[in-house]
Amino acid sequence: MPLFKNPSAYDDRSARLAGIGLMVLSIFMFSFGDAMGKFLVGTYSVGQLLFLRACAALLLLSPLIWKQRHQFLHLERPGLQLFRVVLSTLEVAAFFLATVYLPLADVITYYLAGPIFVTAMSAIFLGERVGWRRWTAILIGFCGVLIALRPSAQTVSLPALIALGGSLSFATLMLITRSLRKTPDIVMASSQFVGTFSLGAVLSAFHWVPPSPGSLVIFALAGCVSVTALFCVNRSLKLAPASVVVPYQYSMIVWAVIFGFVVFGDVPSIATLVGATIIIGAGFYIYLRERDLGRPSSEVNPPA
Repeated sequence: MPLFKNPSAYDDRSARLAGIGLMVLSIFMFSFGDAMGKFLVGTYSVGQLLFLRACAALLLLSPLIWKQRHQFLHLERPGLQLFRVVLSTLEVAAFFLATVYLPLADVITYYLAGPIFVTAMSAIFLGERVGWRRWTAILIGFCGVLIALRPSAQTVSLPALIALGGSLSFATLMLITRSLRKTPDIVMASSQFVGTFSLGAVLSAFHWVPPSPGSLVIFALAGCVSVTALFCVNRSLKLAPASVVVPYQYSMIVWAVIFGFVVFGDVPSIATLVGATIIIGAGFYIYLRERDLGRPSSEVNPPA
């Protein structure tokens, strides 16, 4: 069954199955791309990763950018668009910087808390009404973060705080994206890669390691995988209701554990697994409540 034919050509059951399939595929691809990024930053700087990864992504996107170039001319709230790109760039940089020092599963665990942070910030900064059930889920989710972080004078590390800061930036990014829903997908995706390209170009100028041909292939593959995963997510959400496909995004932690163990020999701690379980449970409950209340849900997409 062709997954990329017109959505109206599917019956309801086929559309849902195709949407689920694409979401599961996209999360695998995101996780695979994250693992490649962690592998590369073992040899190359984060700036070089951002730069070469974005080069590949923008090259792949260039036909669509050219075809839809008119959509870049009149953007809603350009100041907020710029702030979104800055946040996106910082959180991607924080993600890969944290993976230099932490297991992939640990970093992903902090990022899974994004929807929890979004709901809390929506109440605090946007004045959105959040009832006691969701506040309870937020507090439980924060407990999961604390369990994973294992805070004490001996265990709290700078990389863990960088990952947590990246997660907060990611949550703010999702919050802003909620208010820019009229912005075309191609503008959202390409602007994020332009941001990482720009920061990567500046940072890599200070620390450039000539990449081997094999590494160049991995850099290019990481960028192409990220773009393809983004399109799979968008397509999935067009084929099936968010309530059907979004819960599958939490399978990210499973892939993070698998790739972390197989590629890097990382064995997740009990605290990380317990914290991730609590965060996923709280985030899923918040998602269900927002769906029932008719609010736009927050997706748990990894860094682009």
